[in-house]
Amino acid sequence: LFINILQLIYLLFFKIYFLNTTWCFSRFSTNILFILKIMKISFIGTGLMGFPMAKNLLLKKIDLKIFSRTLKKAQPLEELGGKVKLSLAEAVKDTDLIFTMLTDDDAVEKVLGNTEFQNNLKPHSTVIDMSSIKPKIAIRYGKLFKEKNINFLDAPVSGGTIGAEEGNLAIMVGGEQKVFDNVFDTLKIMGNPTLVGPIGSGQVSKLANQIIVGITIGAVAEAITLCEKAGVDANNFIKALSGGFADGKILQNHGRRMIDKDFSAKGKVSTHLKDMNNILECANGLNTQLPISSLIQSMFKSLVENGNSNDDHSALYKEIKNINKT
Repeated sequence: LFINILQLIYLLFFKIYFLNTTWCFSRFSTNILFILKIMKISFIGTGLMGFPMAKNLLLKKIDLKIFSRTLKKAQPLEELGGKVKLSLAEAVKDTDLIFTMLTDDDAVEKVLGNTEFQNNLKPHSTVIDMSSIKPKIAIRYGKLFKEKNINFLDAPVSGGTIGAEEGNLAIMVGGEQKVFDNVFDTLKIMGNPTLVGPIGSGQVSKLANQIIVGITIGAVAEAITLCEKAGVDANNFIKALSGGFADGKILQNHGRRMIDKDFSAKGKVSTHLKDMNNILECANGLNTQLPISSLIQSMFKSLVENGNSNDDHSALYKEIKNINKT
């Protein structure tokens, strides 16, 4: 009887604790969504990556202003409640949080360095650049915005258009812990944010990420080429490696694109060449040799020179095919 009474007390305590904890968590989540909804947010850049990222914010019913150099790329987001603006000034004025997702260094310079952009930023607002650029550019703008009492984070992403659509991008963030904590919940809508160090660290991490991606695509391209040359069924080869040490997203996704000869862009050759150039520049600044990255860079450069700029970066397969013709 005594044991039964103890069990009853335990069950009652557990239920009360569990219900209170669940209620508190639910209330916390509701408060977070409420804060995000009243926060004024802008998104600049609606290309291959920016469009689905902005879309995910809108699906959370966030009040979002949008600006794109190509208006027609942004207009479909109006159907989800996005407020498309015709100028940078309109896009950033009286805004708490501004995201930029742009093509390259030049595009970022034209936005972040624009007086129309800078002069309309609200004091103590936060600018988060999610583009992939040179670390030194991120560091320079971090210093410039700090002088203007504007918070800044560099937060490049990895995961491609599929990761952007599904909201599970890897987000590598450089900046101050406090600023990161304040925007964590908003970033979480687009993926998995991790603070990796001070401003510029996000960009260095993205370059390191692109080393791994570029070299791995090259390795998969060689493996598929070898299988095809030897008469091995390349699809069954990929299936055979499933769950093994060599398995991974690049083998499964890019490998199948190579087999199907489908090089429609998910991540462009020209973009990866830009990344490889930035990798080598960063390494040279640190007196560091990256021989395998240098090889991959030369292969992407050859693809661009031969008119494959807009192909998917899995087109490294084409370059290996071209090498074997000579």
